[in-house]
Amino acid sequence: MKEIILLKMGELVLKGLNRKSFENKLIANVRRAIKPYGEFSITHAQSAVYVSPVGECDMDGAAEALTRVFGIASLSRAGECEKDMEKILAFTAQYCEGELSSVRTFKVESKRSDKQFPLKSPQIAAEAGGYLLEKFPHLKVDVHEPDTVVNIEIRDEMAYIHAGRIKGAGGMPVGTNGKAMLMLSGGIDSPVAGYMAAKRGVELSCIHYFSYPYTSMQALDKVKELAGILSEYAGRMNLYIVPFTKIQEHIKKYCPDELTTLVMRRIMMEIACAQAERVGALAVVTGESIGQVASQTLQALMSTDSAATMPVLRPVIGMDKTEIVALSRKIGAFETSILPYEDCCTVFTPKHPKTRPSVEEVKAAEAMFDFAPLIEEAMLNIERIRINPGE
Repeated sequence: MKEIILLKMGELVLKGLNRKSFENKLIANVRRAIKPYGEFSITHAQSAVYVSPVGECDMDGAAEALTRVFGIASLSRAGECEKDMEKILAFTAQYCEGELSSVRTFKVESKRSDKQFPLKSPQIAAEAGGYLLEKFPHLKVDVHEPDTVVNIEIRDEMAYIHAGRIKGAGGMPVGTNGKAMLMLSGGIDSPVAGYMAAKRGVELSCIHYFSYPYTSMQALDKVKELAGILSEYAGRMNLYIVPFTKIQEHIKKYCPDELTTLVMRRIMMEIACAQAERVGALAVVTGESIGQVASQTLQALMSTDSAATMPVLRPVIGMDKTEIVALSRKIGAFETSILPYEDCCTVFTPKHPKTRPSVEEVKAAEAMFDFAPLIEEAMLNIERIRINPGE
């Protein structure tokens, strides 16, 4: 028996004349995701992608990896059968035995892409339903809320049978909607923001600000690990490490205490935009949420945005912490995010930060020292780390 993985495309099927480019990118991402699990043949037709093993392959590992590929609405392990109705019925009972033995209700859905097949879709479903009721007397048909759905698809070359669909990651294939620079801290929010941007097809690079010795090497390792977790969904990416110690020390020394965090955020934004321009990114992504901390009020965000030279995307802007934590757990980042290693955003935190500053007063605070030489020095000493999924 040959088994394949059948992928159903998501919203990209609604694309018009440029749909082919979206499909090609999805297939490239699929190929990259399953490469560690063996050699596969990948084809697509009628809004579906067929992933067929060539020789010995780790089908479990490949299926798990594909649940993290954006652009896939659902996936199923499917058995391949000759397009003969008697053979299809026998094969369906055999292939779906495990699933059908563990449920009480079912229904059969069929799709006939090959219009030369002698039975129409309703007839295929009716025959298969009757056959399965005879083979599994404990079952009952429930067309509204069945415990499982048996799918029979008559395609051009073969018939494919599967029961139960695994929910895919959804969204758009990474790389179809431009590049962006994610400001990746060691916290909970920014990996979630990166995940949500990647889900919309954005290819990510990451930038992190490292203030050794105020922040430890363990804190840097934590960020690398978070980037690795994110890469399981966003694909391979570059992580840029910015030496930020001197800049923070001078902010602390020369700027009013209640505005130090905002001055820091402005300089971070300036560096992120400059690095984004270097690598061809078109936007900066942050994990900010309105009102979550003092530097994330609308007034504070305005002061940060006035330092930006490109659009700033904030995917979690309207989410509360509970929602962000739930998504962080879902993508497997939460346990790493809460490791007790501080990032530079928690260094030199003012006791009484100003929450409603004007852009003018924050700019005036920043102008108390000429940061341009320090910013240039930091940019010259950025370290690039290549992040690959699974490493």
